[in-house]
Amino acid sequence: MTVPKVLIFGYGNPGRGDDALGPELIEAIEAKALPDVECQVDMQLQVEHVTDLIGRNRILFIDADMSCHEPYTFRALQAEKNDSYTSHAMSPAALLHAYHHVYGTHANNAYLLSIRGSHFELGDNLSESARINLLLAIEAAQKFCTEANHPFSFEHP
Repeated sequence: MTVPKVLIFGYGNPGRGDDALGPELIEAIEAKALPDVECQVDMQLQVEHVTDLIGRNRILFIDADMSCHEPYTFRALQAEKNDSYTSHAMSPAALLHAYHHVYGTHANNAYLLSIRGSHFELGDNLSESARINLLLAIEAAQKFCTEANHPFSFEHP
């Protein structure tokens, strides 16, 4: 079985308002049924997710963030050992570090798309500003997925 070239991984808690931005973006991209793209969602990153990174040409992690610029920020990731591997959830950089430790090689072309959110209380719905940010982030993520065979440059709206 061949592994899709692109993995997009959205994480966050759908029960905490804007923290659902990652899973919401994944749902929108899945509905587009893009070829050679695998979508995954979870409440948080765990060390077990290292196996999901195997064989990918490009990886995009998606999360809500209350401190990033609106509507979203995008950055390349590097493997980095940090204390998140000892907590209940891992950062994408720590997951990349675990991948390197387990497989002896670096995961290819990993990026983080942080979508600006502001309401993260239990039981909140997505805020109106987060919905707008999400629509713009969906467009950016779709471009990321469809240009998997080309060098990627991410432009902000």
